[in-house]
Amino acid sequence: MNARARSAAIIAAIVVLDRVTKLYIQRHFSFFDTRPVIDGVFNIVHAENPGAAFGFLTDSHAAWRGPLLIFVSVAVMAIIGTMLFRASVKKSALLEIALAMVFGGAAGNLWDRALRGTVTDFLQVFIGSYEFPSFNVADSAISVGAVLLLIDVWMNRDKNRHP
Repeated sequence: MNARARSAAIIAAIVVLDRVTKLYIQRHFSFFDTRPVIDGVFNIVHAENPGAAFGFLTDSHAAWRGPLLIFVSVAVMAIIGTMLFRASVKKSALLEIALAMVFGGAAGNLWDRALRGTVTDFLQVFIGSYEFPSFNVADSAISVGAVLLLIDVWMNRDKNRHP
């Protein structure tokens, strides 16, 4: 499979998995429903987040919050899409996978935000007494993609230095 097809497949898989899981939660869980999976460690919940990641901007005015978050999502996707699908730029396989994951996650959350005004979150994790903000498949893809980007930068740090 060539790099573009692999990237497109990763993006499509993330968006489909994100949509299917969010629709399942929306149809089978009431708002703020909590079902423990591992007591004190991991729950499935139904939360609707009108803000950005980790509830950022949740309390801001809805008249500008939605359009701003949609604009930022589209801008980020345009930049990543250009980096990902531009043939003239040589990329490692790890970088392509990372960019595809971030793009797919951004697309999944943009879908919710543009059509519903909120993003469905349903994974809730606790580390000791700390409750990590609820998240979803798209958020996970963005986070894992960002970590892979950092790993790629670290692995290629010597190649990118100019004498």
